[in-house]
Amino acid sequence: MSNRFRLVRRDLRSAAEDARQSLFERPAAESLTQHQDAAAYYELDDSLETAVNMALAVGAPLLVTGEPGTGKTQLAFFLGHYFGIQVRSFYVKSTSTARDLKYEFDAVGYLQSAYMAQQGAPPLPRTKFLKEGPLWRTSEDSQPSVLLIDEIDKAPRDFPNDLLHELDQGWFPHPFERDAAGEPIRIPQQPGRRPILVITSNLERRLPDAFLRRCVFHHIVLTEAVVKRAVQARAGEFPNLSSEIRNRAVERFWELRERGLQKPPSTAELLVWLAVLDALGVALSNLDGPLPELPALGCLLKDRDDLERLRSL
Repeated sequence: MSNRFRLVRRDLRSAAEDARQSLFERPAAESLTQHQDAAAYYELDDSLETAVNMALAVGAPLLVTGEPGTGKTQLAFFLGHYFGIQVRSFYVKSTSTARDLKYEFDAVGYLQSAYMAQQGAPPLPRTKFLKEGPLWRTSEDSQPSVLLIDEIDKAPRDFPNDLLHELDQGWFPHPFERDAAGEPIRIPQQPGRRPILVITSNLERRLPDAFLRRCVFHHIVLTEAVVKRAVQARAGEFPNLSSEIRNRAVERFWELRERGLQKPPSTAELLVWLAVLDALGVALSNLDGPLPELPALGCLLKDRDDLERLRSL
């Protein structure tokens, strides 16, 4: 993999569509809501680029942390877009298990089939009730793909450790099929086709040390430079906002973040806010009032206590 992939940033932006004046007539830009469409706009800083290249060079998972909205999930889709390869996604839930990443088994359907077989229906093999998971599907892709495991810190504690074998060996046993010696058939990541593994975490809890040792780690810090690049990349999507208005909006965004809020706005909220300001046709003067009176404030603040705190300052 290290010989095939290396990340070198380049301009991937495309011309934005003409904006309409009315907020209600204009549909939301797909790049604000769809990771696949937003991939071409993604901007990396030097430290993240280095972390990506390190993970690619050694074939290790890249564990990316940071507050919500800083572009952790989007990174996987950027890599898929950049290298022109498939992105397989697994969005972790509190009930997720490592097996879900590999496959799902419809036990209820299998029991119903067994019952019907007792009534004279043709029996169905257990494999008919297997659904391949994203890790399994990467082994069938014709070229290396990107595998995203999103928000791994939401999973039960055993989930990361249950992935250690797959991370080390690159294969897992088929749940049912055996070879002539009675050993489980391996579901491999073919040589040269192991996925680029991107794992994200919001740092809601600490991950096991054994898991962390296998990863290249990078923490995304939301800085003025990161925000500036993100806004500049999307400038064409805000045709009604002059550079002066955009810059003033970003200044007010940082003022909000400095108010000690429980959920400060991130880049994702800022971009949506700019799109709404553009559709509303705001003037520079509309952004100069008190923070609680900013237009479309609900695009930036999502916590009632934060709103009350802001009004009381």
